Amino acid sequence: MEQTSATTIFPNRDKLMIFDADGTIIDAFSAIEATFALHDMDIGELEAFQKRRKLFKYVGGLKEFPVNIKKQLGKKSRQKIITTLTEVYREEACLYEGVADLIKQLMATEGIRLGLVTRNVSHEPEITMARLFARYDIDLAQFDYFAHVPMRDTKARFFQEARNQFHINPARGFACGDEHKDYASALTAGLHPFVVSYGFEDHQRLTQKFEIPEAIISRTPQEMCARVRHALDLDLA
Repeated sequence: MEQTSATTIFPNRDKLMIFDADGTIIDAFSAIEATFALHDMDIGELEAFQKRRKLFKYVGGLKEFPVNIKKQLGKKSRQKIITTLTEVYREEACLYEGVADLIKQLMATEGIRLGLVTRNVSHEPEITMARLFARYDIDLAQFDYFAHVPMRDTKARFFQEARNQFHINPARGFACGDEHKDYASALTAGLHPFVVSYGFEDHQRLTQKFEIPEAIISRTPQEMCARVRHALDLDLA
């Protein structure tokens, strides 16, 4: 029987690294907190925010709920908040410490395809991301793959699309996110998952509720950057 070589299935030896944006490489909580403050609302503490179910994440806890829900009622009120969030993201939102250097290193390394996916709810999110990254001297167009994921869609489809587009061997593909659904989407797309616990879901929720292996979770942005560099052999450069 004729054997099929790996090069027949995968025509290159490229690696793929896909980042979720908000909460993984972008400090989204601080941007949301600043936006709420400008509208006389309080999102609460990060630890409480991470534990809330998605439906209640943006209306606060028992203390913040009455004011927040009143401010968010009505289409015009929500649009004003989104407009402010857009401005905050474009002019003030930050990448976590160390992330800009990691992205620049990935972009400069031959044989690594770099992707970015986001559910960002700002107006024209691609422009928002471009403006944010430009403040770190990073051109959004230099990412090999970019996708804005609709709220009701799954990231798995976009992870798979990126892997197929560049003919990546699943063994050489990685995706990093901050929620349990990012972990599931990476596995569904045939990618190795990285997970962080400083974003939208905390370590306890990720490990105990969703049984994500503790061994793949980074507790800080610096730990995440070190893990990515090690996995992609960038720490050998």
